[in-house]
Amino acid sequence: MPRMLDVSDEVRAEIGDEEADRLLAGENAPGSYDCTSCRTPGDTGQERTSTVLFVGEETAVLAFAHATCLPSQVVQVTEEQLQGAVRSISGDAAGPQPAKVVPEQAVLGVTSGLVLVAGELHPALVVEPTAPVVRPGTTGVGDDFLPLLIEQGFMPLTELAEVPPVLHGWSVLLAMGQLHAVLQPGLHGGQPVAWWQAHQPLQVTESWRNAANKHQQALVFAAPVGSIGRQPREDLLRDALDRAAAGGKLVAAAMPLAGT
Repeated sequence: MPRMLDVSDEVRAEIGDEEADRLLAGENAPGSYDCTSCRTPGDTGQERTSTVLFVGEETAVLAFAHATCLPSQVVQVTEEQLQGAVRSISGDAAGPQPAKVVPEQAVLGVTSGLVLVAGELHPALVVEPTAPVVRPGTTGVGDDFLPLLIEQGFMPLTELAEVPPVLHGWSVLLAMGQLHAVLQPGLHGGQPVAWWQAHQPLQVTESWRNAANKHQQALVFAAPVGSIGRQPREDLLRDALDRAAAGGKLVAAAMPLAGT
């Protein structure tokens, strides 16, 4: 059965026309998968799905993502990351196909919600990677996500008692009521660049937009993988933030709004 797969030209160039055609025909593609970006289930027979090829020094692993989360692309990773982070997912392809494993290469997941700080509701973004983040250029197995952000100016929190200070040069790009990106300063004072960018603009609630317009800034919280999770309600999100802060696993910054 044909699958609703997107195979980019760069992925096709890596895996070859024959393998790409087999995927598109449904011969080697799983029916169900865990999105390599948001980690929630997907179905190649029901929704547009991107093929994402993770390439190490000696190994390449094909993974799948909702097309709304990631475009089809080739991602270069270290061999240690690739070998140490692959895991099997359910699929209907026969035999040990490369399409049946997905690496937990870190992708930043972003959740929006309102957070009560010092008696007032603030628009917040919670950033949590899908896998440990190591310092660029290293091959360690630790998690350097928070130290890297602290070096950028994020403030470590032990409790959510007051609004964190503004991180100058950073901003949250909100346009036409949709969240587009978190921007960081460019090199040598150049134009801001995207630290995180939505593949498709993310809708935020009217109450979130109203709070953002009132404060003209958003609070950005960040925590290591596994600290927050995808919480279905804002009260549960707040509980998770409080636990992460108490455990020394939360950093934050206030960022002005860019856009409209």
